[in-house]
Amino acid sequence: MHQSTSTIGGRTLSITSGLRGRRLSRRLLQLYIGLALYGASSALLVRGGLGLEPWGVLHQGLAERTGLTIGVVSIIVGAAVLLLWVPMRQRPGLGTVSNVFVIGIAMDGTLAAVPAVDGLGARIAVTAAGIVLNGMATGLYISARFGPGPRDGLMTGLHRLTGRSIRLVRTAIEVAVVATGFALGGTVGAATVVYALSIGPLAQLFLRVFAVPQAGEGSTVVAGSSPARVILRS
Repeated sequence: MHQSTSTIGGRTLSITSGLRGRRLSRRLLQLYIGLALYGASSALLVRGGLGLEPWGVLHQGLAERTGLTIGVVSIIVGAAVLLLWVPMRQRPGLGTVSNVFVIGIAMDGTLAAVPAVDGLGARIAVTAAGIVLNGMATGLYISARFGPGPRDGLMTGLHRLTGRSIRLVRTAIEVAVVATGFALGGTVGAATVVYALSIGPLAQLFLRVFAVPQAGEGSTVVAGSSPARVILRS
């Protein structure tokens, strides 16, 4: 009887470990696919030429001034923002560090592969695809629960330090980023406004679509921020 119970317990443990392993594999897959698609979506907005997402405006403006690729600028800015986490005592996770590099690399790769787009109709289509893909990518990598991106952590850190609302902090950061990027030569246009209005609902939709059941297992998230609070550019 004792042997039978031990055997059943061992099988249960094996099944539980297998389920956790599959969930971890799925989460890792979602993380890196989501980050790669985010970079690709940002590149599509560049090719559309109708306006970029707020941080994209800054990256493009800096790229124009420095001669670096927009992807390399994205990596440098992400690393610089990550350094701001230190005085705010934010804790980075795997997703945080991966975010810095994967998005920039994917962005430059997509820009190299996708040629310039001519014609207003084609530009609108490419821009729309970029915005929807951005929402999908956001849902994918945030649902993976490996920690927020550097820029998301900046927002939550400032929220904690100042006591101001997430909405106010987010708005202040994005207005400052867009204004700086525009002054440097970044593209602000209709797509910037459409992105601002649509990214929240799109990300919320895809967060539900790609949610990974936790099933009570210990999370490997290193930075304690809930997905609902980090639906932002990362």
